[in-house]
Amino acid sequence: MEDNTRVQLWTKDFLLGLSSYFFLYLSISLLFLLPLFLKQFHPKEREVGLIMGIHSLTAIMIRPFFGRLIDRRGGKEISLLGLVILILTMPFFHLIKNAGIFPVSLRALTGVGWGISMTATITMCTDLTPAQSLARSIGIVGVAGLIANAVGPTIGEEIINHFGFSGLFNSCLIFLIISFALVIWTREMPVEDRAAESGSGKSKKTWNSISIILMIIIGSMPVLHGSVRGAILYFMPLLIKSLNLGRVGPFFVIFSLAAILSRFRLGGLSDYYGRKKIVFLSALIISFNLFLISRINGQLLLLSTGFIGGFGQGLIYPALSTYLVDFMGRENKGLAISLYNSLFDAGMGVGSVIYGWISESIGLKLMYLVAGIFLLLANIIFNFKAPEFKPLKS
Repeated sequence: MEDNTRVQLWTKDFLLGLSSYFFLYLSISLLFLLPLFLKQFHPKEREVGLIMGIHSLTAIMIRPFFGRLIDRRGGKEISLLGLVILILTMPFFHLIKNAGIFPVSLRALTGVGWGISMTATITMCTDLTPAQSLARSIGIVGVAGLIANAVGPTIGEEIINHFGFSGLFNSCLIFLIISFALVIWTREMPVEDRAAESGSGKSKKTWNSISIILMIIIGSMPVLHGSVRGAILYFMPLLIKSLNLGRVGPFFVIFSLAAILSRFRLGGLSDYYGRKKIVFLSALIISFNLFLISRINGQLLLLSTGFIGGFGQGLIYPALSTYLVDFMGRENKGLAISLYNSLFDAGMGVGSVIYGWISESIGLKLMYLVAGIFLLLANIIFNFKAPEFKPLKS
């Protein structure tokens, strides 16, 4: 059964969709270097923060609205819409002359295009794989994003060195056009097949019967997952420097490689053993790792926490995101994926502020201990209160 599923998973259309997601993510990751371009205008830090942050804010806000549309119209059409917004917006980056409202508006538009196309492309890819391999397919798509996120800034620096920032913006546009073409060439699952996969309405939820408390418990998990990811991304460089443990890069390289490894090789575990078991296990690993970070005193433990943390993060994403799909019903897959990503991104944003306050009060090491306690308590509540769904694979 595993061999047959593996053959069905790696189809030409899935590979086309996967490649389109990679080039979409690669284009967006090049814009991480936008602050370097803005330096020539001598902006204030808050102006740079607003320009960079508005992208995530608009993406968070737009995803749930288009998630429902994806379920009705299919991922391909909506993905193309998001890509068109990005393609039409990108040439205007050449016209930026200051760090004012114009670049803020452009970044807001890229956030809209990204929020739409990202969710739609993930949904399109999962539609092209066996229903019983949902977590595995989401994990693999996530690997494409991780790789693009890792190599994008490095490629961007080389482009800037050889062709300047005009070359960077042109490269973003080229990658978006490649992504658009790949989506065009991808065969979309027919509407009737999507309906059959979701059980032709049999799995539809009666939302009135679900308590608000249960929704909060389930919704808090991606928020906390995002906040912990933000704590690693934003504060680990400060901790490493404060402890005089050398360069920051090796930690994040090991973290990314471990996340890619666990997503690619073990991303489908929840398809076999159930979502809750894998969510609980992965959150437990992440909590344990946060406790270890609070005890870091040398290079070996630092790099060990990079591996353990990346491994846990790689496991939790496919399991928790597909748990939300199971909870909301397969007919609401696009909406569920969009909500998960919005809750995750909101957690990263809000968490960075909250953990910043905590670190100022008690220090960086104890801040990670507090983060681990938060996640552990939420994980225990989730394990006892959230419903389990029978895996489709035996």
